[in-house]
Amino acid sequence: MARLLRTLRGSQPVARFQRCCGLFPAGEEGGGDPAEGARGRGICNGAGALRGPPAAGRGLPNGVRSGPQAWTQKYIVKNYFYYYLFKFSAALGEEIFYITFLPFIYWNIDHSVSRRMIIVWSIVMYIGQVSKDILKWPRPLSPPVVKLEMRTDAEYGMPSTHAMAATAISFSFLIATVNQYKYPFELGLAAALVFSTLVCLSRLYTGMHTVLDVIGGALISAVLLVLLYPAWDTIDHLLLTSPFCPLLSIVVPLVLCYNYPKLDYYSPTRGDTTTILGAGAGATVGFWLNNQYAVPAYTSDNFQFEFHLVTSKTVVLVLARFFVGICVVLLTRRLVKSVVLGTLGYWYNFSIVDLEARRQLEVEVPYKFITYSSVGFSATVLVPLLHELLGLM
Repeated sequence: MARLLRTLRGSQPVARFQRCCGLFPAGEEGGGDPAEGARGRGICNGAGALRGPPAAGRGLPNGVRSGPQAWTQKYIVKNYFYYYLFKFSAALGEEIFYITFLPFIYWNIDHSVSRRMIIVWSIVMYIGQVSKDILKWPRPLSPPVVKLEMRTDAEYGMPSTHAMAATAISFSFLIATVNQYKYPFELGLAAALVFSTLVCLSRLYTGMHTVLDVIGGALISAVLLVLLYPAWDTIDHLLLTSPFCPLLSIVVPLVLCYNYPKLDYYSPTRGDTTTILGAGAGATVGFWLNNQYAVPAYTSDNFQFEFHLVTSKTVVLVLARFFVGICVVLLTRRLVKSVVLGTLGYWYNFSIVDLEARRQLEVEVPYKFITYSSVGFSATVLVPLLHELLGLM
């Protein structure tokens, strides 16, 4: 068992998977063992294809240096189907997906479904992000692995939060909708499995995680789903009715962000965690406010999730809601980010283009938390009001 775990935690299975999918380091001939290619002439270090030697063995993730330097790697793609498939799948675990898919569910499916998904997503992602910086397991080594994402490589590896998010989102959606809407359970289960599997495999293809990272992330997410499911209704009721909900929804995430595990170098994990908790906090306050003032909700009475009832009018309505909503969300994000960064820059006397200053705790946490809590609030309160005003409810 120990030997199996060491193998799954190693870089060679990842490199072999990449080669099988047609992804090679520049100069390495197709076929052969990745370890041989790493030892031979196929990998160029230093001033060649890689800039800045990996820092493995120094207590940092592979490729991460103590300063802001980054390194890039040249590679050859021999199968563009897998390349675009897994690049797209990897994007399903990024901010652009969260900021579109979760509001889409809120605007077009059901408030109760989106509330449960956001609760699960926030809890799962926080535990996953914190676990990375507590365990401090390095990412796969390069060489032999080809790295396609430089920003993500600055984080530790275990567990894969992409795998955690994909598992949590797909299966929480399945659990929350299967008894409310008329569709075959087998179809929903197949969709959840395909979605989560593609995202998990994309983390191997992009060279960001070992097999053990991905399996660990999916399993942790599954366990958390099992533990949270019995308390879904209770948590949902408290979030909607408790008079302390708005205060706790803001204070608790802020405390968690300011007390995030400290590292000896800058990692995007704290900022990403603040983004997630901020969006969840803003959305939760919006849920509570909507319930207090009986704001019209998108429910199964408004939208029937049945294939034979999907008409051109339904499609137009869904697209209109999404277009209006996403414009408001993106505008909110842009405006609030500019105002908050400008205010913090004036207060702490730094330029808003100074990346190092924006990475400081006293700047990064408030600017990201305020920005994304505003996004969450806007998506759950302002957008529905605008939809109602435009006759899109």
